[in-house]
Amino acid sequence: MSFLSTLFTPKEKSVLGVDIGSSSLKVVQLRKEHGKAILETYGELALGPYGGSEVGQATNLSAEQITETLKDLLREAKVTTKSCALSIPYARSLLTLVELPYREDPKEQKTVIELEARKYIPVPESEVQLDWFIVPETDQASKPEKKEKVQVLLVAVHNDELKLLQAIVSGAGLTSSFYEIEIFSTIRAVVDEPVKVVMVLDVGASSTKSYIVEHGVVALSHAISAGSQDITRAISVSKNVSIASAEVMKKKEGLAAGDSSPELVFSRIFSEAHRVLIQYETAHKKPVSSIVLTGGGGVTKELGIYARKLFSIDVHVADPFAKTEAPAFMRPILKDIGPEFAVAVGLALRKLEET
Repeated sequence: MSFLSTLFTPKEKSVLGVDIGSSSLKVVQLRKEHGKAILETYGELALGPYGGSEVGQATNLSAEQITETLKDLLREAKVTTKSCALSIPYARSLLTLVELPYREDPKEQKTVIELEARKYIPVPESEVQLDWFIVPETDQASKPEKKEKVQVLLVAVHNDELKLLQAIVSGAGLTSSFYEIEIFSTIRAVVDEPVKVVMVLDVGASSTKSYIVEHGVVALSHAISAGSQDITRAISVSKNVSIASAEVMKKKEGLAAGDSSPELVFSRIFSEAHRVLIQYETAHKKPVSSIVLTGGGGVTKELGIYARKLFSIDVHVADPFAKTEAPAFMRPILKDIGPEFAVAVGLALRKLEET
């Protein structure tokens, strides 16, 4: 592109975050105005019906099926921008926190990390895209003067996953400047604590991801093999209703319906999350200050109240749309659905930084 065409081509003002989940597609369109993120539109479509299964159930669709769903969603949500960012599922990425030799020279440090990373990535280097982050230090006063080790978060994504996302973007007529593992998008949207340690519980359709976040960086991640579809199934069986009806009941009544079956699923999820929390606190000798509930399961009615009874620390349900400007009359709706849109909001917020 020539200098003149760049100069006179208006820059795209609106941006789109696209979250490809296991059970649904979510989009959030934002624009920047006077330094603020303005919410323009948002939308969600269940993937189940496109793959012959029920709403709310996890799917494994082809790139073509996902593309068709996305095109339908862009039309229904009246999306006006082509400029987007996409999420990479946590399950299709690798995150490993390792301790590596410290080097004062940044170039030397980069070389050490890239050489050492090969030991921790279980597939050939040519098959993945590798990234890494040095974890910020805390308690500087207690550290020895001569630093010998540094903690590094290694992040790897398989090339096949990136090709699939590229095919979806192209097929839907969008353009994307980056893809981001959903964990980082979620943190950007729901974690406001800059210093204290926070646990994020992301209740997805097929699994729940628990992240320990310190100084905005993932210090520990763990997947729990139970999610919101298990809650829907439990309601379906106990109430003798269809999966579709159970999905509606989960969001409208949830744990307020007096049905113990969803509580049993959440009890299992929270029990394992509590074990992860204790494991971190014991190993690092520092407390987790609060828990943020997010993801599709996070919209289950009364979940926050139930969680506060089980954990002895502050628990709150994520409200990612609070980081955007929207009409006051929409706030109650946005707060209710917010946990489902955390990844899409986080992606759009990062994309806005490019405008």
